[in-house]
Amino acid sequence: MVVTSQGKLTQPATPPPAEVTTTATASGRTPRVRKTLGARRPGRTTPTRSAAARRRDLPAALLLILPAVAGFAVFFAYPTLRGIYLSFTDFHVLTPPHWVGLANFHEMAGDDVFWHSLLVTVYFVALSVSFGTLVSLVTAVVLHRVTRSSLLRGVILLPFLISNVIAALVWQWLLDPSLGVINSVLKALTGHSILFFGSGGWAIPSLAAISVWKWMGYYALLIFAGLQTIPPTIYEAGRVDGAGEFQMFRRLTIPLLRPILVMVVVLTVINSFQVFDIVQVTTRGGPANASNVLQMYIYDKAFRQFDFGYAATLSLALFALLITVTFTQLRLARANESDLS
Repeated sequence: MVVTSQGKLTQPATPPPAEVTTTATASGRTPRVRKTLGARRPGRTTPTRSAAARRRDLPAALLLILPAVAGFAVFFAYPTLRGIYLSFTDFHVLTPPHWVGLANFHEMAGDDVFWHSLLVTVYFVALSVSFGTLVSLVTAVVLHRVTRSSLLRGVILLPFLISNVIAALVWQWLLDPSLGVINSVLKALTGHSILFFGSGGWAIPSLAAISVWKWMGYYALLIFAGLQTIPPTIYEAGRVDGAGEFQMFRRLTIPLLRPILVMVVVLTVINSFQVFDIVQVTTRGGPANASNVLQMYIYDKAFRQFDFGYAATLSLALFALLITVTFTQLRLARANESDLS
């Protein structure tokens, strides 16, 4: 009993009853108290759905993902496995595949046209990556710091929405040595025109320029999205410290955009190594194999010479090269790190 300040007697709160159990010992039976409280232990949660309910939903889930799995198996998995198998065979259209082991790879190692096509492709990739990344970065910074016009962003993205074949045809007309607008201007200024697609020295730079124009808007929007994640207070602190625009661009913007720039470079490398359509429309690998990129050589082996076994070997080599280059870029550039974190 407890006496309160008003003189009333109150009964103290009693704890919840405890269950008394007994255990046998050597000297007799000793009581042992075990508390049985109704509250759950902290940190434990009751599962919202039972395992039986999840098992009932499994057939419906499998049915929903079946079209995607079937499409992946038919259009990606099977052609990949089939291509790997054919790379070890001598396979033409009218004859069944004949297993030859590593003979195709030995032939590829001594194929001068293959190595020349690989060098031409690397040259194209180097031009596309360097100029494409630079132009996209400058365009994104201008969109971010100078103008906020949504119309201008849409205009910059327009070339990306055009198919590669249409873009190649348009630029083929613009660069035509006789009727092209660009050559007409050059002839009026310098007195002579340039064979952009008919000269060995101009073929690859011209194709790289088309590729840069085609993909510049898409990459610029990716970089522009990355610029939106940089806090404005960082630039304000740079201005307080007396840094100019170029210094802030070099010491703040570039380091903070490293993950986005790595992604843009990786995408540019992959797209550039797979270039085919603009070469097929404009130069067809000429003149004198000056623009005979690796994809054109694979196409020539498969659909002109009908040597599908050797073409599959070249495709597998290109696939291995892309994987190696991509993982090397991601490793060296520390793509998963950011100075903002």
